Amino acid sequence: MGKGKKGGKRLTKKQLAPKLEELFASNPGKTLSFKDIFRSLHLDTHPLKMLAIDIMEEMAWDDFITRVTDNSYQLNMKGQVQEGVFQRKTNGKNSIMPDDSDKPIFVAERNSMWALTGDRVRFACMARRKNHIKEAQVIQILERAKDTFVGRLSFDHDLCTLISPSNVLANSIIIPRRKLKGGKDGDNAVVRIVEWPDQDHRNMIGEVVDVLGKAGNNDVEMNTILAQYGLPYKYPKNVEEAAEKISAEITPKDYAEREDFRDVFTCTIDPKDAKDFDDALSIRQLKDGLWEVGVHIADVSHYVTEGSVIDKEAVKRATSIYLVDRTIPMLPERLCNFICSLRPDEEKLAFSVIFNLDEEANVKAYRIVHTVIKSNRRYAYEEVQELLEQNGVVDGTGEPAPAAPKGGYKGENADALIMLDRLAKKLRAARFKNGAVRFDREELHFDVDEKGKPVRCYFKRSKDANKLIEEFMLLANRTVAESIGKVAKGKKPKTLPYRVHDNPDPTKFETLREFVVKFGYKMKTDGTKGALAKSLNTLMSACEGKREQNLIQTVALRAMMKAKYSIHNIGHFGLAFDYYTHFTSPIRRYPDTMVHRLITRYQQGGRSANKEHYEELCEHSSEMEQVAANAERDSIKYKAVEFMSERVGNVYDAHISGIQSYGIYCEIDENHCEGLVPMRDLDDDYYDFDERNYCLVGRRHHNKYQLGDPIRIKVASANLEKKQLDFTLAE
Repeated sequence: MGKGKKGGKRLTKKQLAPKLEELFASNPGKTLSFKDIFRSLHLDTHPLKMLAIDIMEEMAWDDFITRVTDNSYQLNMKGQVQEGVFQRKTNGKNSIMPDDSDKPIFVAERNSMWALTGDRVRFACMARRKNHIKEAQVIQILERAKDTFVGRLSFDHDLCTLISPSNVLANSIIIPRRKLKGGKDGDNAVVRIVEWPDQDHRNMIGEVVDVLGKAGNNDVEMNTILAQYGLPYKYPKNVEEAAEKISAEITPKDYAEREDFRDVFTCTIDPKDAKDFDDALSIRQLKDGLWEVGVHIADVSHYVTEGSVIDKEAVKRATSIYLVDRTIPMLPERLCNFICSLRPDEEKLAFSVIFNLDEEANVKAYRIVHTVIKSNRRYAYEEVQELLEQNGVVDGTGEPAPAAPKGGYKGENADALIMLDRLAKKLRAARFKNGAVRFDREELHFDVDEKGKPVRCYFKRSKDANKLIEEFMLLANRTVAESIGKVAKGKKPKTLPYRVHDNPDPTKFETLREFVVKFGYKMKTDGTKGALAKSLNTLMSACEGKREQNLIQTVALRAMMKAKYSIHNIGHFGLAFDYYTHFTSPIRRYPDTMVHRLITRYQQGGRSANKEHYEELCEHSSEMEQVAANAERDSIKYKAVEFMSERVGNVYDAHISGIQSYGIYCEIDENHCEGLVPMRDLDDDYYDFDERNYCLVGRRHHNKYQLGDPIRIKVASANLEKKQLDFTLAE
């Protein structure tokens, strides 16, 4: 190796480059710091060190080496041909996410082989042009992400194509007339690709699988949203027929094997339009100042046996889907709305967690048992809220009702409901004291007429009645998880699907800190789980009632990891629980049914279930939950645009909810409908997008549009097909 002596002859770039190449080539897989490199090559003068750094930057640019940190590199062990997942963009900035990397590589349209979003591809990295970013070329499409697309049929003379606004397609899908299945111009349809593009033709050839109906019709549009996500919009006949054969009779054997709660006061509390009642609460006073509270859950697994035709359909769906004007149930209607549903004045089979609680809501004892119940009353949340407020409860204070007056509390079953509320508030206070994160989000709701048309748009917050139910469900879920997961030291817990929530992403948390500083708030981004949660709660309390509250909550939620299902328990950060599962909604969530089956199996002395099988089911359930959430969000967007389509030209107070290089998103204050003011409409100046500070800044007049700023907008247009609202700035 050449030696650069201090004050001696300097090595040239031509001489030093091969020495660096040889050093990296002889240390495959090893990360070399600048210090290691300088020592190995005896580079002990400042000019030589700077020359080596310049050469290594070029080597990294040419993909010979890979940057590990700001002052270390390693030999690039990846070949030029790799595999990854393709992402198509409407602006032509396509990319590939390579396996084992989180850095996308740009793909020009001419080099894409017309791949579509989600396609698994083999690609080659191209020779990098001077002063250009790294580029890839697709050389083979290994696996198509989907072969079915949804859109509107459009006829031009003899040619029929599918217009698909929500999918970024490389080229049109052409449908031969004999493959239209009766579809007409303007119909929404589901189309399957029968011939993909090749060297001879760019277009995809498709056939109509299902005609959904005329675009613009409410039922058609809701089914279109479901079809776009590959979700079912009708129930298979054989599954419904299987449900019809299930007997609803409770046998003498069922009574004998279960605890009888039919004579204990029991009620359900749900949304006013609910039809499937998953859960009920019972309460009675015991001796020694204790209260027995039963959390009774519909015993779905008694009726749906593993591997049956109904079970297979439930596995596939994994969750019920809640669109604005309808529910797409996981189970056939006979089961979810009738046999399993805990309807009032009907004897029902339940799987229950029975708690003995003291006046401070400390759990003194619990048992998980199969029961028979009979609900005395079906309450809507609004009814219970009214009863609580009639008896002195002030919503949002966290304070229970004052002591009963001489004549007693007002309202039917008031003593029982007020005691449940008092215990729930103790549980809630203890949970927050233990480090649970406090998020009270507003939810957008619509009242729709018989044709599905939105006639009113408003937002809802959880009130005391909602929180009452929430606390007991949380307690039951946590207790069931602990009953399996908490074992003596040295023992292995049996397999169980947990609901897990990882600690926040440190990078996103730092971004949140930098964001809230602009509003004058401080927060911690390091420390224990408890310290992070406490810092978040302090922030949520500080911004409560301020105009930036919604915005800060949204950015804070983005900094959080997504909760998911897994047999590998890592605890739940948001709830501050070491053990947590889903047990309380088996009518609408498949993981709850899995948990019911496993608890029953273990109570009967069964062995631990197969881990791999249950982890696969957990992953599928997590994926389907996300897909369902996206479809629900799309239905809300569609209804928001439909609602605002009759208000084009109206002026509203709003606030800036998002900033992009192409314009500013604004959310109307009175109804939370969001639209875009395109950059072209900001014509008083040329605006630069400051991504770091979430703002647009005018070059000449230095006007600033900042996230959270109040703004007055006019509704310019409402595009139902694209689910898009356009605003302009009001005078």
